[in-house]
Amino acid sequence: MGRGTVWFLGAEAALYAGFLALDLAGTGGGWSLALKYSGIALCLLSALLRAGDREGRLVCAALALTLAADFFLLVLDAWYALGVALFCGVQGLYLARLRAMGAGLWLPLRLGLTAAALLAAALLGLLTPLNALALVYFPELVCNAAAALSLGRRGRMFGLGLLLFVGCDVCVGLHNLAGLPAPLSAFAQVGMWLFYLPSQVLIVLSIPKE
Repeated sequence: MGRGTVWFLGAEAALYAGFLALDLAGTGGGWSLALKYSGIALCLLSALLRAGDREGRLVCAALALTLAADFFLLVLDAWYALGVALFCGVQGLYLARLRAMGAGLWLPLRLGLTAAALLAAALLGLLTPLNALALVYFPELVCNAAAALSLGRRGRMFGLGLLLFVGCDVCVGLHNLAGLPAPLSAFAQVGMWLFYLPSQVLIVLSIPKE
């Protein structure tokens, strides 16, 4: 492990411990937000320093969109549809990376899951523009995680990162459910970033070494 990677992991661990401590103490607020956003920005910076081939450049582009999405969803706490649309772009770039790594397209599964999710939302009267974007995005993330893990050792780090990404988004969904029991809601609130920053760190570390 190179010195740059050690510094990157140390800095991310410090940011992670900082915002988790603030969130668990219930005193997060602006400081927690700043630490979280800094962690994602540091992921992009580290990816830019590592990128040397097409895979690395695709990850950099995806992390740039991730940082932009988090600006709307986390910092501004507004423009949610735009933020989710940017995350759809992130998964499109990760699909391009998976194709470059030799993974299959998994098109029938992607289309089937998306169609089923949209149909279920429509039947339940929940098909708003924001929900539609989320229901396009989430199956793509799940399929990307499965496709990466199917590559074996070569895709393991990337797949684990995407799997933690899934965990984050499950917590986001739970957090937005009305009538959720208080303990589960409290876990979901912390769980979003409990999974999210490690997912981005693993995705950065999955960039092939030059």
